[in-house]
Amino acid sequence: MLHGYGPSLLQGAALTLSVAGASLLLALALGLVGATARLSRSALASRLALAYTTLVRGVPDLVLMLLIFYGGQMLVNDIGDRLGWGYIDVDPTVAGVLTMGFIFGAYVAEVLRGAILSVPPGQAEAALAFGFTRVQVLWRIVGPQMLRHALPGLSNNWLVLIKSTAIVSVIGLSDLTNRAAQAAGITNQPFVFYGAVALAYLAFTSLSELGFFWLRRRLAVGQAR
Repeated sequence: MLHGYGPSLLQGAALTLSVAGASLLLALALGLVGATARLSRSALASRLALAYTTLVRGVPDLVLMLLIFYGGQMLVNDIGDRLGWGYIDVDPTVAGVLTMGFIFGAYVAEVLRGAILSVPPGQAEAALAFGFTRVQVLWRIVGPQMLRHALPGLSNNWLVLIKSTAIVSVIGLSDLTNRAAQAAGITNQPFVFYGAVALAYLAFTSLSELGFFWLRRRLAVGQAR
């Protein structure tokens, strides 16, 4: 049915999932930093974080992908020329992960900021008064409650992220979409291969939904209904 391109599509699917997973980890790290900066008492940190989230959420993902990949490669090589280095070819996988993580870090930052604000501050103050350290307060008081509030937004961002990885094909990364496009061009069967890609992404998102559903139930244990 796939004219012998099944293994190639599976390899592309594995790359797609690895890029999405690595991008999510980077987005979570950037999001936590951004959320903390937005809520900090430092006006400079708060404004920088606000500028980051506003800029990224206002520019299309594809434009940022092309800007960071091509513009970033030119910038790196300009610096390399001045330092006497040879030509540096930026790996598309690295560029894709950095770009997707950078983009979705802005969305995650807003999700985490809202989740932190949803936890009553009196609980942290009371824990500190009882002798808890700030790390213990974050780990045992604020963190679990923040995660419950953030999980719906994080799950939505993950679903959008995993679908948005399709744009990395424009920078030459041999992901699922790129391999399907090559197979469709060779066999002249676009419906078959793009249909297979659609079903693959549907499977990814459906399994992700089941995983987040389990996690929500797990985090809801002990909560009053």
